[in-house]
Amino acid sequence: MDSCGVTLTESRWLPVVLLTCSNLFMTFAWYGHLKFKSAPLWLAVLASWGIAFFEYCLMVPANRWGHTNYSATQLKIMQEVITLTVFAGFAILYLGEKLRWNHLAAFVCLLGAVAFAFIPKA
Repeated sequence: MDSCGVTLTESRWLPVVLLTCSNLFMTFAWYGHLKFKSAPLWLAVLASWGIAFFEYCLMVPANRWGHTNYSATQLKIMQEVITLTVFAGFAILYLGEKLRWNHLAAFVCLLGAVAFAFIPKA
């Protein structure tokens, strides 16, 4: 418990950190094998499943604890923006791809979706 009386699992930031970490694992699980196209597909699938296990170990607590402060819809929209942010970095740094203006425009539209999801109920 911190000085404000909030436990770690009630933190508003913990779900964001866990979602970000889980998305790092999932991005590698889904796209990391693209650098190893000579490896058999069955091996890529098994490796991806193994990596995805760690993603679930972070995603499930992120959603469970995050639901203390956020609605399920807010968590999902946050997760999608985090996913695209992680993927953009992955595509540039790991796969050597270039992001174009239309990719950035689409990302701005998603940020608009986040803003709409967090409009207060009243």
